[in-house]
Amino acid sequence: MTGARWYARPEGEGLFLRKAPRLASWNKASDPDQVRLREYLEDTAELLAPAMVSGPWALRLDVGLPTGRNLIDMADLDNYAFPLATHLRSEHLVSVWCAKRHADTSSVLVAPVHEAPEPEATYTVRTTASSQTKAYKEQVRTALAGATEIPAGAVQLQLAFVVGPQRNWLSLWKPTIDALDPLLGRTRADRDWHPKDGRITDLGLHVDVDLSLGHDVVVTIAAGTVAST
Repeated sequence: MTGARWYARPEGEGLFLRKAPRLASWNKASDPDQVRLREYLEDTAELLAPAMVSGPWALRLDVGLPTGRNLIDMADLDNYAFPLATHLRSEHLVSVWCAKRHADTSSVLVAPVHEAPEPEATYTVRTTASSQTKAYKEQVRTALAGATEIPAGAVQLQLAFVVGPQRNWLSLWKPTIDALDPLLGRTRADRDWHPKDGRITDLGLHVDVDLSLGHDVVVTIAAGTVAST
């Protein structure tokens, strides 16, 4: 099976965001949430413009949440990372990192990528179904058969995708995470595809392109506890 590539979290001092990070919104364009999201994305792109790099690059977004806010409930990191990565995306964006913590400020960083070793414990699946279908999620979840649910608390998750050249890998994040209830637990025992993904306080997402894959996707999953929040 086609092997994944893993990239290190970008190091260095991030730029403080001038507008607070916004979660993805699927409301109509005139909705206040959508308006504020666009303003944040445009302002952050302007902030980052002088720092953009050539060649394969990584994006890091560190989200600051108010003290007293439960870090492992809601505020899903993929919903913070997706709109910014989509807005900034180029063919050379191959790694996205997003974390949340208690802080008065949020920051963002772009940097050239550096390869990293594969995490020790991983699960890998080659999917053949459209990511917009239940079948895709079922294939991902099948790869986790026998997995033990991560003990209660904060989770670090990395997903490494290998895709064909026509795939938008950013659109794979949400349906893949939706299928990780064997690792994350379910919000409700009788509800499929709604894992406790608010537990993820540290998220790393990576991609490599393999011309031979066509529309198939290879996903490698690495997840474990976070020492502290």
